[in-house]
Amino acid sequence: MAHDLHFTGDAAADRLLSTDPLALIIGMLLDQQVPMETAFAGPHKLHERLDGFDAAKLAAMDADELTEVMRQTPAVHRYPGSMAKRIIALSAEVLETYDGDVTRLWTEGEPDGATILRRLKALPGFGEQKARIFLALLGKQCGLTAPGWREAAGDYGEDGARRSIADVIDEQSLLEVRETKRAAKAAAKKG
Repeated sequence: MAHDLHFTGDAAADRLLSTDPLALIIGMLLDQQVPMETAFAGPHKLHERLDGFDAAKLAAMDADELTEVMRQTPAVHRYPGSMAKRIIALSAEVLETYDGDVTRLWTEGEPDGATILRRLKALPGFGEQKARIFLALLGKQCGLTAPGWREAAGDYGEDGARRSIADVIDEQSLLEVRETKRAAKAAAKKG
């Protein structure tokens, strides 16, 4: 995963996302009901407060203990209790199914896009949309070349669109994604 992601406006947080696939998928897990930058800065806050982490360390944590770590100022997420439980469940799944190596989700057995999407959707906290966005992120910014990833990612796999975190490459594209989401929410309310 040698790529430079620019999601948070914080060089250290972006460096962690760019070099630690578990941090990246935890950022995706946290990306709901908070601004994208807040969600993706979360793994760095946890990494600092826990003096590093891996799937085994997170999976073994007590939910109340992790909740307290997430509550420290600045908070990792606006719902620290439910997100702590999801991080523990996600880490346990990565540990159990992929021996703690989250990259095996998209590398084991040379999977195609549909297989990777199915594996992502099997993760705790990952529904259809979150799985498609993460698949698009892997393909657009993390060097994933699995056949059929764009098709499996659906609209999120299209080039040129500014729909999700998969399309954020700098401050301007972040603003464009935010505007696309705002417009979609407004249209849904009218609909």
